[in-house]
Amino acid sequence: MIRTTSLLAATAATLLLGACSSTPQASSPAGLSITVPTVAHPDGETPQWWYRSGAAQAAGNGAMNGKAKNVILFLGDGMSLTTVAAARIFEGQRKGASGEENLLSWERFPATAFSKTYNVDSQTPDSAGTMTAITTGVKTHMGAIGVSAGKRPDCADSLQKGLLSWLQLADSAGMATGIVTTARLTHATPAATYAHSPERNWENDTDLTEEAKAAGCKDIAQQLLTTSRFGRGPQVILGGGRGEFTTVEERDPEYDDKVGQRLDGRSLVTEWQQANPQGAYVWNADQLNAAANAPAIFGLFEPDHMQYEYERANDAGGEPSLAELTRTAIANLSREKQGYVLMIEGARIDHANHSGNAYRALTDTVAMSDAVRVANEMTKDDDTLIIVTADHSHTLNFVGYPARGNPILGKVKDKGGEDGLGALDLARDGGGQPYTTLTYANGPGFTGASNQQPAGPKRYPHNPSSFDPATGRPDLTAVDTEHPDYMQEALVPGKSESHGGEDVGIWARGPGSKAIRGTLEQNAIYHMIVQATPRLRERLCQAGTCDGNGVPVELPAPVTFERNAPAE
Repeated sequence: MIRTTSLLAATAATLLLGACSSTPQASSPAGLSITVPTVAHPDGETPQWWYRSGAAQAAGNGAMNGKAKNVILFLGDGMSLTTVAAARIFEGQRKGASGEENLLSWERFPATAFSKTYNVDSQTPDSAGTMTAITTGVKTHMGAIGVSAGKRPDCADSLQKGLLSWLQLADSAGMATGIVTTARLTHATPAATYAHSPERNWENDTDLTEEAKAAGCKDIAQQLLTTSRFGRGPQVILGGGRGEFTTVEERDPEYDDKVGQRLDGRSLVTEWQQANPQGAYVWNADQLNAAANAPAIFGLFEPDHMQYEYERANDAGGEPSLAELTRTAIANLSREKQGYVLMIEGARIDHANHSGNAYRALTDTVAMSDAVRVANEMTKDDDTLIIVTADHSHTLNFVGYPARGNPILGKVKDKGGEDGLGALDLARDGGGQPYTTLTYANGPGFTGASNQQPAGPKRYPHNPSSFDPATGRPDLTAVDTEHPDYMQEALVPGKSESHGGEDVGIWARGPGSKAIRGTLEQNAIYHMIVQATPRLRERLCQAGTCDGNGVPVELPAPVTFERNAPAE
């Protein structure tokens, strides 16, 4: 319930805020207006300013009207709008249709918006800074996990900059929490829900510098266990990254030639089992199914990232799909009467785009669509807010004038280009060569010779460290560009394709989703979630972070929300 005050008190509060140099935020008839101080950009952008400005966007759009019991955030890592459009067609064509008329599951949601993804220090962002904005309501620097902006590798600088994530907030409020990803659980996106680190690459103890250890920083893997200080800790934790949680003395259960990575002697899997004696640790699909009724589940399905959807069926141990992970997580968390929050990441969309391989990027996007469909079917739109978004874009291009129904991974066939006056045939570039509908602006698909593959079309996997200049484009006439291992051509050579800086989409349904509209700063997504979920906003108000209308506007201090926090 929204806290109310008398008209006199509300007017006084408004006048007091108005005494500062400020710019009133526009609000809809259903929204609340919150004043935000005018600052110089970017130097004046403090963590408190980011938090308040995000709160103003959400409240102005009416997020406080939401009454969500549960929240599920789906994050398609690197899922650019081009990736969404191509995956939509790809899925439709796999069903035997022309494809363009198809919709992915979340594209049927009623609420849509755009998200501005830049980090405070970069036009084109990374996954750490962007996910930190989504989980904490504060934009930060590239590479930052759960801390406000500072110096990326500086542990000492970051120690007083920890931010409270909505997963930790929910835990403190007595809600159930869960994390699902197809990446390592210590990778940037999942890590931003529970960890605090100025450097995203400090995933296990061997990654930290001696200076960082001496200053007091902890690796991300062990922070997953200590996040229980906010309540119970996540009840469902499913993803990859066994090596980050096990020692060099522990042999991997699935691959006899692999061991863990930790040198500190700590088996974090064992520590989790000791802290959760009734819980289930699992590493394959059969074990996951058998653990369905466990009060807590910790699943690590690969030593590194989980398999791409395309390769998943060949996994000897039996690896669950993202949809299966989603089903297990929701079934487990929905037993909590106080509600739950859940983050689900389709992580490998990003990795495939980085590799310049559209086939894997599209199949993993379709796999995430299947997972969203499961979540939509398992929940009710009158009590569960589902948000689908991406952290950043990629350089995938959708080009030419391919005819309706042309294979999205194929070569462009048109009827004479934009004029459409000819017969259907392969389109040709200025040099007379055919080209594909999908290309990348940069990356390992560059057709010059590399230190790994000869000049011409490249095949996945390709991780070069050097390239020679290309001498014209290769003839693709006889090349199967629809093969899963074909790598789309890239204009600029690079070992890895880069992120893109343009906006990404937000799609939503459920309580509070009507507030998700327009073009939003990415950190406003956090505020949409906490304002639309009464239990979350009431917990923030209890800590004294709300204004007279009950809107959380003051940056919360994480320590205040820990179980043993001193009484206020």
